[in-house]
Amino acid sequence: MEKQKKQRQSSFIIQGSILAMASIIVRLIGIAYRIPLTNIIGDEGNGYYAAAFEVYSILLLLSSYSLPLAVSKLVAARVAMGEKRNAYRIFRCALVFAGTVGGGAALVTYFAADFLAGRVMAQAMSGIALRMLAPTLFVVAVMGVMRGYFQGLGTMMPTALSQIIEGIINAIVSVGAAYYLFSYGAKVDGVLNTESYAEAYGAAGGTLGTGAGAVFGLFFLIFVMAMYKKIIRKQLRKDTTKKKESYSQIYRLLFLTIAPVILSTAVYNISGILDQGMFNNILAGQGYESKDVASLWGIFSNKYKLLTNMPIAIASALCASVIPSLSGAVAEGNDGAVRKKIYSAIRATMLIAIPSAVGLSVLASPVLQLLFRDASQLPANLLRVGSVSVVFYSLSTLTNGILQGINRMKLPVRHALISLTIHLALLFVMLYFLKWNVYGVVYASVLFAFLMCMLNGMAIRKHLDYSQEVKKTFVIPAVSSAMMGICVYLIHKGINQLSGSNTAAVIIAMAFGVGIYGIMILYLKGMDEEEILALPKGRLICRLAKKLHLI
Repeated sequence: MEKQKKQRQSSFIIQGSILAMASIIVRLIGIAYRIPLTNIIGDEGNGYYAAAFEVYSILLLLSSYSLPLAVSKLVAARVAMGEKRNAYRIFRCALVFAGTVGGGAALVTYFAADFLAGRVMAQAMSGIALRMLAPTLFVVAVMGVMRGYFQGLGTMMPTALSQIIEGIINAIVSVGAAYYLFSYGAKVDGVLNTESYAEAYGAAGGTLGTGAGAVFGLFFLIFVMAMYKKIIRKQLRKDTTKKKESYSQIYRLLFLTIAPVILSTAVYNISGILDQGMFNNILAGQGYESKDVASLWGIFSNKYKLLTNMPIAIASALCASVIPSLSGAVAEGNDGAVRKKIYSAIRATMLIAIPSAVGLSVLASPVLQLLFRDASQLPANLLRVGSVSVVFYSLSTLTNGILQGINRMKLPVRHALISLTIHLALLFVMLYFLKWNVYGVVYASVLFAFLMCMLNGMAIRKHLDYSQEVKKTFVIPAVSSAMMGICVYLIHKGINQLSGSNTAAVIIAMAFGVGIYGIMILYLKGMDEEEILALPKGRLICRLAKKLHLI
């Protein structure tokens, strides 16, 4: 019995790890294809690409982004109580909801693309890319419901595999379409005697891959659902629950669950579109040319954010796993399980986020040279000053999910509004008065994430009477990361000077960094034997650690 409890406690971490691995693979694919994409469309094209994606992201947030979370939460609560039939009814209702809302959002985006790009984002040339993204809103909405249903059942594998398929197709189509459409745009520039249509059409080609990837991801999930149909029918026949939720009740539940999640997620992420709108307008007023503003934002969004978002994706994966897991524990009234799951999720997140932040700071310039052949100081300095945001955004993303998982749905909305207000006020001062341009955006985003961490942490402490253990969660990873950072810097510098190869120096330094960090964590007793055994290849790691007298 005790063994089964431990297995349930670690199950969501294992499922979260599956999703985290998929997220890492997708991010690596993203970085890999962004290199040729950036070479094709340049920083200016990246600026148009980013502007279109900011608008698309907000419309996605408002229409269907929260559906996987809401569906997984509602399904998990019913599965925990043995109500498989009601769980499936939620899935069916959510599909109808997704088709309606996602389809409406796609139509609005397609017909209002020029207005949104020109008036809202002050980047009229990004309208071509935004219109290309419009149909994706419908596809992603339906796909999100299917992912949420599987996550609510406690399996992340369909979501993980569909994400990888989506990422691969996205990469292939994005690069190919960007190359073709950039050439087409260059011909338009030649005919009209203009300069920016090549970059604008190239950016549109990049966004075409997003839609193609989503379509293939959806086809895969439909295939999995068809294979899973017999099992679902068998479970429904065995369900003896007399309570039958009506469709009107389910739609009401969906709305009540989705609404606060939409608000919190929208406010939490809307800072991107507000930041870019403020950035574009203030810098234009200060005499910057439109293409220079687009280039600066392209560096921020497609170099700085691309690299910092990779470790944050791990927190998002754990968040997707912890919400249905917490919802099930709350439905069962198991407060002890709730606290243990929170403890494990935060520890796992910090064990990855803290060394990631240090690594990005130490290897900022070498990594940019490796990936983008960019030896300029601006993107490297942005990474150095903003790398701490990896820790704050990872923790704030996870604690948002924790509050939603324990049915405190309104609190993330309130906290995000407070943080966003302070963030925007500070950003205006740094852009308008201090004239810090893109550095101001980085500093303000760090503040936003930090405030979210503080407010969410205080709320968890208040409503659960829970405080996270400090030494193993924060202190030991920080000390281990500092030692790792020093060693990585020296190793990279030495190998780079000896070999003259930055690529070899980065790869070797990172490999040594992982090993040094792991040794320091074990040496400082940051993980015990039971926790190590729960890791992939845990038994092998344990045997090696014992031989080295680390445990």
